[in-house]
Amino acid sequence: MSPRHHRLGRSDVTFSELALGGAPLGGSGAPVTDGDARRVMETAWELGIRGFDTAPHYGLGLSEHRMGAVLSGLPRSQFTLSTKVGRLLVPGDGGTADDAANGFPGLRTPLRRQWDFSAAGVRRSLAESLERLGLDHADIALIHDPDDHGEQAFAEAYPALERLRAEGAVGAIGAGMNQSAMLTRFVRDTDVDVVLLAGRYSLLDQSGLTDLLPAAAERGTSVIVGGVYNSGLLADPHPGATYDYVPAKAELLQRALRIKQITARHGVPLRAAAVQFPLAHPAVTSVLVGARSAAEVRDAAAMHRHPIPAELWEELRAEGHLRPDAPVPGGGTRAA
Repeated sequence: MSPRHHRLGRSDVTFSELALGGAPLGGSGAPVTDGDARRVMETAWELGIRGFDTAPHYGLGLSEHRMGAVLSGLPRSQFTLSTKVGRLLVPGDGGTADDAANGFPGLRTPLRRQWDFSAAGVRRSLAESLERLGLDHADIALIHDPDDHGEQAFAEAYPALERLRAEGAVGAIGAGMNQSAMLTRFVRDTDVDVVLLAGRYSLLDQSGLTDLLPAAAERGTSVIVGGVYNSGLLADPHPGATYDYVPAKAELLQRALRIKQITARHGVPLRAAAVQFPLAHPAVTSVLVGARSAAEVRDAAAMHRHPIPAELWEELRAEGHLRPDAPVPGGGTRAA
């Protein structure tokens, strides 16, 4: 069964409820072969996934090249493509260097990233992304990680995206970050259609519920949630598992293992609860799940549709793993 599609904000753009995140296709965490990347894309398509998110940052353009190699041969009207602006890819200082420091170990390329949230940088970034993708347009353009560049992002990058949307060059605009505070400002102070919140609305971290999600619901802005596994810990909690891209601290690992015990008692894989939990909030339209193999794509699709009894959510809330005001699938909220 194909994932449902939801409209993003007030735009005409729709995104599948389960969408494919492109960071692993760029080698995030570990290298991925061209063959495995192609099989990830082809399997996602076969399973009815029609939302795809990538960025120049992911493997210094490798993710965009790999996504585009498949998407450029498919009917353009049948999928939604999201990419990002804020990092230009420019020639390095000579030679090649391993990109492990940026989260892409084993990747060697003569390119480097250059922060640029100027209006000209936004247009150049988008044009170069389309060239790598082999597509004539992107459906969604997101300002990527402007944490330390807020002034320029609001003064230059956002107005540039607004103009591109008015020109019809993109259908929906927004921002993607690992924090909720600045995304809340985008929702309240601009006319973004969608924001991508990574890692801050999960079974382990519901901080996005404090500010961003209520603001988005009030404004009619869509939220795509990434990092539902918190970079690995909620996919398979074990010593050495990562949380926010670094080895998880002991307290977090114990929390994840306890949540896994509860889900197992109800016959539910932890991954299913992690994928489905964010979708209960009315502002959340989609979850992004990355994959580095066809098997991982099939698993994500299975987790998205796995039955979960209401009693599981009740037990998680009773033990304090879910905030009292966090909606749960099929069950609303319960007073503290």
